[in-house]
Amino acid sequence: MFERAKWLRANLPDDSACPLFQKTVSLKKTLAKAEVAVTALGIYNLFVNDERIGKALFAPGFTSYRSRVQYQTYDVTEQMKNGENTVGIYCAPGWAVGYIGKGDQNHVFADHISTVATVTLTYTDGTTEEIVTDGTWDVYTNRIITSEFYHGEYVDYSAAKTLVGKAIEDADKTMAIVPNEGAPIYEQERIAPCKLIVTPKGERVLDFGQNMAGYVEIRVKGKKGDRIVLSHAEVLDQEGNFYTKNMELARNLNVYVLSGGDDVCKPSFSFQGYRYVRLDEYPFDTVDLDSFTSVAIYSDMKRTGAFVCGNEKINRLYRNTIWGQRSNFVELPTDCPQRDERVGWTGDAQVFVRTAAINYDVEQFMKKWLNDVVLEQSPEGAVQAVVPSVPQRGMRVSTAWGDAMVICPWELYLAYGDLEMLRGYFPNMCKWVDFIQSQGPEEFLWLGGNHYGDWLASDAELCPEMREGATQTDLIASAFFAHVTRLVIKAGKLLGEDVSKYEEMLPKIKAAYRKTFLKDGLPTLYPQFDGLATHRKVLGTTQTGIVLTLHFGLYEGEEERRGLVEKLVEMIEANGNRMTTGFVGTPYILHALTDNGYASKAYDLFLQEQSPSWIFSVNQGATTIWEHWDSIKEDGSFWHDRKNSFNHYSYGSVFDWVYGSALGIRPCAEHAGYAKVDIVPHPDRRLGFAKGSIDTRQGKLEVSWVYEENGIRYEMEIPAGTTADVTLPDGTKRTYGAGYHVMYTKEI
Repeated sequence: MFERAKWLRANLPDDSACPLFQKTVSLKKTLAKAEVAVTALGIYNLFVNDERIGKALFAPGFTSYRSRVQYQTYDVTEQMKNGENTVGIYCAPGWAVGYIGKGDQNHVFADHISTVATVTLTYTDGTTEEIVTDGTWDVYTNRIITSEFYHGEYVDYSAAKTLVGKAIEDADKTMAIVPNEGAPIYEQERIAPCKLIVTPKGERVLDFGQNMAGYVEIRVKGKKGDRIVLSHAEVLDQEGNFYTKNMELARNLNVYVLSGGDDVCKPSFSFQGYRYVRLDEYPFDTVDLDSFTSVAIYSDMKRTGAFVCGNEKINRLYRNTIWGQRSNFVELPTDCPQRDERVGWTGDAQVFVRTAAINYDVEQFMKKWLNDVVLEQSPEGAVQAVVPSVPQRGMRVSTAWGDAMVICPWELYLAYGDLEMLRGYFPNMCKWVDFIQSQGPEEFLWLGGNHYGDWLASDAELCPEMREGATQTDLIASAFFAHVTRLVIKAGKLLGEDVSKYEEMLPKIKAAYRKTFLKDGLPTLYPQFDGLATHRKVLGTTQTGIVLTLHFGLYEGEEERRGLVEKLVEMIEANGNRMTTGFVGTPYILHALTDNGYASKAYDLFLQEQSPSWIFSVNQGATTIWEHWDSIKEDGSFWHDRKNSFNHYSYGSVFDWVYGSALGIRPCAEHAGYAKVDIVPHPDRRLGFAKGSIDTRQGKLEVSWVYEENGIRYEMEIPAGTTADVTLPDGTKRTYGAGYHVMYTKEI
């Protein structure tokens, strides 16, 4: 495809400048078909005869550029005309060249923008002609003066297209050029502003009513040379003023110079995370709200999940989870869309992947990202905390983060039933487990290391730079060692692989864990390695320690199981019926309670309104999931000026409990993709009713329950190709095939 084509660069002094590479193409005969294959180090838009081709944003996407870059192919037959045509590739720095990882760090993958393309013309007589990028292409500057993901875009609609000179052939590219694997990013929802605010400082601020990732589109006609300058923010401060400190070094500033005609102002190569937009410069005395539209962007994913219940705060939490996923599934699973970060944290991805695959069809999206995880896995099996890896962000190999190499493929298999996909990742899953075994002084524990711990848990006295929680990271690492080993065994057996090595390891890991971290059946302090921590409080028995021990099956016998769950309930009640868990413990705590006979206590936590809780942010007006339980405190002050995102999806993982326990929909590993499910609902009167559905590979699967005068009514819609084993709270059991089914029980 690109054998004859040369990588091109432009000799421009500003790294953020956006060059247009252009070539005149003359049709020599009657055209049957025209295609353009193109990629870039940076990002690009393709134009033919000044018409934008395609609607996808930020192509070619974010990959492990040191190893590979994707290309896209476009059919441009309809855009070509007889005679001369222009093919243009408009480029910007994007992830590869621009600022990424930290606001003052660019050129992580390349120190300049480059592009390569092949134009293939097929004539009606069967002959073909190729026009490739080479030193004959021209370079122009155009209306986009500068562009960066973090810092925004400067567009001069009055600027003329200006020839700079010829492109320079760029011969130092060694990465593979591969066909597109990812889900393209598109403009999705369009939202009008709900009001104009004049803040106590006199700032004019538009409120769109929804935090999101995207940009503002402005349709306007003004004087030539007039400027519109927009700043973006997620929240207002305690006094009601525009607040941007949590953006850190990201400026999120869009500048538009008007042409004097009808302009449609929006960025082409940048996006922001925001709810509020400040009019820093605006050339009109009055603000016409109808001229502003907020455009949400995210990767192309089919919506598959729907949920509603009788508690409006939970419904708002669900919408917040959906918007958190939309905002952070922009090319890869990111942590946040607003500050100088927006990178692929593996820990966030693995805790949320089950919920993600319920809400949307994320198979293509996640597989593309996992392929980069594979590429960046070290020969020894290590997986970085951020993929694609960028310096200063996630340059750790941490438990619960690197475990994404095992957990994500397993969860995608459960959701979609693709055994060959699982087979493809299986060697890398094994490599990760082998890597863990090689770490530290003990063969069957993971001791030492530089872990993130129970990130942002509320059970430790934390300074702003130390947020690992009070649970020993050695305990967490060793518990996850057992967990991912068990998943590798399950996957290997399904694939027919020899997993005897891991079957021998697992009981030894469990025995070592119990000997080291349990005393009288409860977690205890191991006074070595992380147990010696001086930068934070480290406790032997924590909610997260108990949750992992329960959920990963690291206890022995009924008496020990009962003692663990009773201690967990005791600790929750002693904390005012509240969690103390962070990123590691929170995804499992409601499961640990429900699966061990305390569904009502799980609902207590789920419906808790004091921080830390899911509903606390809802009561504070959140429209997405927050990074911290108390990103905004009860008095309206902030958790901290830095590292305080109001659009993090991790805690939205609670909805895999809502589906898996409250509604009770549980896929079976031996019949994945919902070919067979267990339906084990746990109703609670405090919700009144609950109804959820998933558009599975078999069809629509829906479960609901509602409290009625004489008991509880259960309804199930089972798609063709699915078998459901139903167990109700009173012990009633039924097996159903395709169809609509109704059952009743008395309230227990």
